[in-house]
Amino acid sequence: MEQDHLEILLEDIRSKFDLVLEGHAALRAELIAKIDAFRDESNAQHEQTAFLLKALARDLSAHRTDTEAHPRYQVREPSE
Repeated sequence: MEQDHLEILLEDIRSKFDLVLEGHAALRAELIAKIDAFRDESNAQHEQTAFLLKALARDLSAHRTDTEAHPRYQVREPSE
């Protein structure tokens, strides 16, 4: 009788342990999906920021070139 009771307890423990493992697997999959989505969004934002910074640099360079073309404005770097 004790052997049967022990086997029943072990089976119950095993089933609960399996539930815990399934829960961890589900949480891990959900976490990985969230991390992947965050990474993709972050990469897109970084690409957009890099694009805007390059456009700004081009605009500033063009503006400086245009301004330097006018002798009345003294914006050139001092000569050494």
